[in-house]
Amino acid sequence: MLSELFAERAGDYRAGIHHCTEPELPSVLAGLLAGASAVVVPPGLPQAWTHGLAAPLLPDADGARLTPADLDAPGLSVLTGCAAAIAETGTIVLDTGPGQGRRLLTLVPDHHICVVYDESVVADVPDLFAALPDPTRPLTMISGPSATSDIELNRVEGVHGPRRLDIVCVHVASRKEPR
Repeated sequence: MLSELFAERAGDYRAGIHHCTEPELPSVLAGLLAGASAVVVPPGLPQAWTHGLAAPLLPDADGARLTPADLDAPGLSVLTGCAAAIAETGTIVLDTGPGQGRRLLTLVPDHHICVVYDESVVADVPDLFAALPDPTRPLTMISGPSATSDIELNRVEGVHGPRRLDIVCVHVASRKEPR
């Protein structure tokens, strides 16, 4: 199954992988966000996802956009969906659509949580472009937490983006529309 391969590959990149069903999603998210000082939520994020969160919500909306300094606050997390996920590479793909927010939201906070539904997982990059509603939109492709290595190959995380990436894989028996 593509979603299983995606989870395995994303885990290889040191992303935290969490599996649940749709009814379990709010409680899984509440657990992952239990220690957050606040949670950034992009426009179009399903309200059910934030039900029961203890941390205050910081909406990033067109008249009240958060600044890079706001997004760099200690303990801040961002919660998003994705446009698609690529099984072969373990990559989540965001296209600034509803529930994904602008690129800055997923590059500055130390912790990014992304919800991936089974139906949004495609096999490979060519399938990704066939699945996107508008492949000309700007894409952010994320394979694990931000990381780099020094000359001695010591891995350093969080240099160019979140130190922690948690992916919640939502398994749904059947759905009419992909998320």
